[in-house]
Amino acid sequence: MMHERFYASGACFAPEIGVYAGWVAHPGSFAARESSRGAVQKIGLALAGECFEGQSLPDPSADRDNQRHSGSSVLALYDRLDEQCIADLNGLFCGLILDRSKRRALLFNDRYGLERIYVHETEQATYFASEVKALLRVVPTLRVFDDQAVAEFLTFGCPLEGKTLFRGIKSLQGGSLWSFDGGLCRKARYFEPAQWECQPLLTPRAFEAEFQERFKKALPRYFRGEPRIGVSLTGGLDTRMIIACLPALASRPLCYTFSGREGDTLDARIAARVAAASGLEHRVLRIAEDFLSEYGAYVDRTVYITDGCSGALGAHEIYLNGLARESAPIRLTGNFGGEVLRGVSTFKPMGLSRELIHPDFHHRIDTAAGRTSGIVGSAVTSAAFREIPWNLFGTMAAARSQVVFRTPYLDNELVSLAYRAPARVRQSSGTALRLVREHQPCLSHIPTDRAVTLDGRGIAYMLKRLVAEVTFKLDYFHKEALPQRLMRFDAAIGALARFGVLGLHKYLPYRLWFRRDLAGYVNGVLTDSASTRLPYLNQRFLTTLAHDHVAGRRDYVREINAVVTLAAVDRLLLRGWAERENCERDVACDEGTGAECLPR
Repeated sequence: MMHERFYASGACFAPEIGVYAGWVAHPGSFAARESSRGAVQKIGLALAGECFEGQSLPDPSADRDNQRHSGSSVLALYDRLDEQCIADLNGLFCGLILDRSKRRALLFNDRYGLERIYVHETEQATYFASEVKALLRVVPTLRVFDDQAVAEFLTFGCPLEGKTLFRGIKSLQGGSLWSFDGGLCRKARYFEPAQWECQPLLTPRAFEAEFQERFKKALPRYFRGEPRIGVSLTGGLDTRMIIACLPALASRPLCYTFSGREGDTLDARIAARVAAASGLEHRVLRIAEDFLSEYGAYVDRTVYITDGCSGALGAHEIYLNGLARESAPIRLTGNFGGEVLRGVSTFKPMGLSRELIHPDFHHRIDTAAGRTSGIVGSAVTSAAFREIPWNLFGTMAAARSQVVFRTPYLDNELVSLAYRAPARVRQSSGTALRLVREHQPCLSHIPTDRAVTLDGRGIAYMLKRLVAEVTFKLDYFHKEALPQRLMRFDAAIGALARFGVLGLHKYLPYRLWFRRDLAGYVNGVLTDSASTRLPYLNQRFLTTLAHDHVAGRRDYVREINAVVTLAAVDRLLLRGWAERENCERDVACDEGTGAECLPR
């Protein structure tokens, strides 16, 4: 898991009770401080992610000394509350508490399971890791695809319900607490969504007042720490709420916006206005030519680092977050705000061409397509405990390999409150807009990237909204994915782009890159033996797929992503380990060199 040379690392062993753990973290991060301090104490802790104060955990922003040394607070809380302390932790984290005096170990994760713990159990041992590749490294029998998980990946873009692409490895449910004591493993959950689902709804006015209070209270937690913080600012409302309620800080955060090779999207233009109105520095971080020239290497790193949870269409995350790290090692985002607060969702079947799938695998796909129909629960549960940890995890996993990743929208207090929002509040942007106006009125007059303002009225405003929505959709069709039924309009949409009507919203034209700049790479992967040997795919269709997409006859960007990602998982994480181990018998591998150390 040493993906970068700058990572800190260490170990936490208790051979007398058969517990062994290693950890990696960003240097100076909460996880690094906490894990380093616990290595030599009677109560040790190996941690990934970050914990923030709960009802009993002291606020680390209370004084500068605690702010610098807040890593001791979790162990102090455990010393006071024993294992009940886990339920009091807030944030995205997973960890192992090693209590040598009680000869006990506690394995736990956050309520959402977003900081993952992967587990493989045998009669002799329990193997666990925060990245699958660590288990694949030490248990060779796990290096095989799980057919049902692959079917779900080809249907939804991710395995469901804690499954992984690898047979015999599962991801623990959020809110898990496993205790290892006297050779026995007790499996429990300290939290389940039902604990929040039973809350009564509030009136719209009461919810809005409570939301404003909780948001202002929660936000300072995410600005703690000595390294400079970068706010990943967009043209939407979720990051604008953060800027509007910016707490008093010793040093002002930097704002930046990701963008394409040339030109500025509405995100970049609006973010610059928001930052300027707030007296903050703003930068545009761009994808350059080297991303495309080294695209294959970025795909491999993405697949390897995220264990296949992100692939060909997510290769830009490592690149752009690497640029962000050069400015600020901590990245504060508005990620997941739309899903938790307003019911935004992209979690649905991808609709891959049935021709792509080998006929012998069709029954698995049909079974997978019905997997979500029996899942019940509130909209907030679906977002916070399913869509985000299942489908959106890969983006976060790639980003956090380069930066410390933070978002206030999975704060326990805010998610708990989201369950109490009336339906019409969740369907509106009014709560967010009024919070911005209440705390920084000048920002409420700047339209969002979808032309939304709080005081918008009349026909002219509605026309602006309509134009913004239409151009957003057309920009998505042009750059990212055009439905097959609309392929006959491809030339017309391209003409709009050439005349400057499009290009305001999207900056990642993978659909066009796969036709032009990356056509050679796409053709090479789809016709390579590593792709054609996958038993899930119709080999005869792969060549047709590549030719038709590059020629512009069909749009197969999602199919290309699926094939490229699965082929890289097979090459790097399954077959690659055996090849690497054979190599290491002759030549020592330089661990921690990032891409150079990937199995080939």
